[in-house]
Amino acid sequence: MTLTEAAARHVNRYLSRRGKGVGVRLGVKTTGCSGLAYKLEYVDEVAPEDIVFENHGVKVLIDPKSLAYIDGTQLDFVREGLNEGFKFNNPNERDRCGCGESFRV
Repeated sequence: MTLTEAAARHVNRYLSRRGKGVGVRLGVKTTGCSGLAYKLEYVDEVAPEDIVFENHGVKVLIDPKSLAYIDGTQLDFVREGLNEGFKFNNPNERDRCGCGESFRV
């Protein structure tokens, strides 16, 4: 699990504005047409079961069940026109639904 510099800057800016937090938790949930969707949340403390990765000074926490689906993923933060957001570059993805909300491994 890696973060690009752009993603790390965005997370650090948000945590700084928030005034607290140790990083982001990345996982997957069952949903959508293709089966799985990413979930991303800012976290204030590390849970005992979390697997911790750190890139560019930012901690990324992953629960053990999600790791099999997102192992090797790069989290990026991109701006495309007027839109901006996180982009998941997951080498395990085999298919993605047409709306882009879910994926299959």
